[in-house]
Amino acid sequence: MKSALLLSTFAAGLLAIFFAGGSPATIVPATDAALPLPEKDLQYEEGVTEATVVVAGGCFWCTEAVFEKIRGVTQVVPGYSGGTRETATYDDVARGRSTHAESIQITFDPTEVSFAKIMQIFFTMHDPTQLNQQTPDIGKQYRSAVFFANESEREIVAAYIKQLDESGALDKPVATTLEPLEIFFPAEDYHQDYVQHNPRDGYVVQWALPKLAKVEKLFPDDLKRSGEANENKGKGSGRGKEGNRGSGSSKK
Repeated sequence: MKSALLLSTFAAGLLAIFFAGGSPATIVPATDAALPLPEKDLQYEEGVTEATVVVAGGCFWCTEAVFEKIRGVTQVVPGYSGGTRETATYDDVARGRSTHAESIQITFDPTEVSFAKIMQIFFTMHDPTQLNQQTPDIGKQYRSAVFFANESEREIVAAYIKQLDESGALDKPVATTLEPLEIFFPAEDYHQDYVQHNPRDGYVVQWALPKLAKVEKLFPDDLKRSGEANENKGKGSGRGKEGNRGSGSSKK
């Protein structure tokens, strides 16, 4: 995204926080410890070795990079969920001109990693108590959401949210929304594996790399072994322009 948009969006976010009586300190992660594992898990039919789930937890560069490290995850594709095909572009989504959320589609082997484990990592690795905001990125496009493909997924995640709220593991109620998955649109090609290809990008250094350090610290037994890799990704829509990420304060 262009530098002007980067600066204007972040400045607007800081002003919104200021006039709401808050401070930038309100945008730090909710917890520095792993959240409890969901008490309920999704059961797959015998022999199923591939499943998918779509989640949104702020910047899709960060969430993609986190889940690409998890053993049993075979592919992570950043993209858009919650809106129309016509607005499934980075320009429209980043500027808040759609109902999409920046999302990732996680493909995993349920015999290697459970749906419950995916949810535990997802809720731990972003702040699910923030409404329409994540780290420095503010707007409904950065909302915390799980896009459920069926009623079983919805029930499992709803039960987990209730579990977290009742346990006191977080200091505020979970704001994650449960939304039916209509269709997932892969993001433009240049967003795929963005952290891997741009490790010195200012935003990546400030926000994504600390998340990678956090997942390595909190979930060491769930990381891929040396030599394990994700599957090659298909091409995204190819729409939009590769952006200037600015100084790292905010990518949008």
